[in-house]
Amino acid sequence: MTDKIKVEMEFAIHASPSMIFQYLTTPSGLSGWFADDVNSRGKIYTFIWDETEERAKIASKKDGERVKYKWLDEDDKETGTYTEFKIVVDELTKDVSLIVTDFCDEDEEEETRMLWENQINDLKHTIGAS
Repeated sequence: MTDKIKVEMEFAIHASPSMIFQYLTTPSGLSGWFADDVNSRGKIYTFIWDETEERAKIASKKDGERVKYKWLDEDDKETGTYTEFKIVVDELTKDVSLIVTDFCDEDEEEETRMLWENQINDLKHTIGAS
């Protein structure tokens, strides 16, 4: 397995932080834009894409501000990678940004950034912020 690199991206979203937060933390919200289906049991979330299932644990969460999902292997041990969503509001302009932190193989950074652009466009469309 090759080492993963950390990728951080920022996206402007014209919506309230509390609305965005619902789409980042609830199974119904996440299945509207991030995965085909999402189930949760306590802090463990199962993300389903086509025939693939990935599991993650909520490692940290602050209402209206951020959530971090640590990815798990088939034995429910942490893989060392995570996906984090941070909602940032500019104090002067009140503009809202979503900062996404993810991991990928070094040779997949451009693909990962393009995938997230598409995912965030789906989120914006889902919440009516496009």
